Amino acid sequence: MPTSPSIVTPSGGAAALTRILLADDHALVRRGVRLILDGEPELTVVAEAGDGAEAVEMARDVQPDLAVLDIAMPRLTGLQAARELSRTMPGLRILMLTMYDNEQYFFEALKAGASGYVLKSVADRDLVEACRAAMRDEPFLYPGAVTALIRDFLDRAKNGGELPARAVTEREEEILKLVAEGHSSKEIADLLVISVKTVERHRANLLQKLGLRDRLELTRYAIRAGLVEP
Repeated sequence: MPTSPSIVTPSGGAAALTRILLADDHALVRRGVRLILDGEPELTVVAEAGDGAEAVEMARDVQPDLAVLDIAMPRLTGLQAARELSRTMPGLRILMLTMYDNEQYFFEALKAGASGYVLKSVADRDLVEACRAAMRDEPFLYPGAVTALIRDFLDRAKNGGELPARAVTEREEEILKLVAEGHSSKEIADLLVISVKTVERHRANLLQKLGLRDRLELTRYAIRAGLVEP
């Protein structure tokens, strides 16, 4: 896949220009979505497709960084196209754009290789952030999808199914608790007999894993997780 050109962000730093393939069988929808995406300086639509088969062909030709696929399309559905693209172009990020707030479609999209699931009804609010998350190799889930994942987790736990690995390690949990209790990095290092640098690395990992920004949000998370009392 060719390297994307860089652009200069408002802060003066360099950011890669994300080249997007947009696939939807309704030209009016494509026009509206394209306006949203092309309105962002680091996003650009380089190709449009009217069905899933055309999307697969165009992706091979233009080598985009990201494919935004409607689920319901002629010839190949967005899910079928996503499966084919995930198989033949493993470096391509994929988002599903759909009108269906449907758990079955959501889980099928994840299995097909999509990293995000965006509802058309809130595309003006969520799509740009979903594209940015995909390019950071992070998932993007709308609130209903999060609920579906939680329900699936609880069902598997109840029925004895295999559960995913812990979100944080035991050491990270120890550090999270101490951070939430107000200890400094040096105090935590002394308590756990590790270096300050190691504490800072664990804290950075926690912020990234949990999608949080600072000590305050870590503290709130620790309270919700029952590690500390409010």
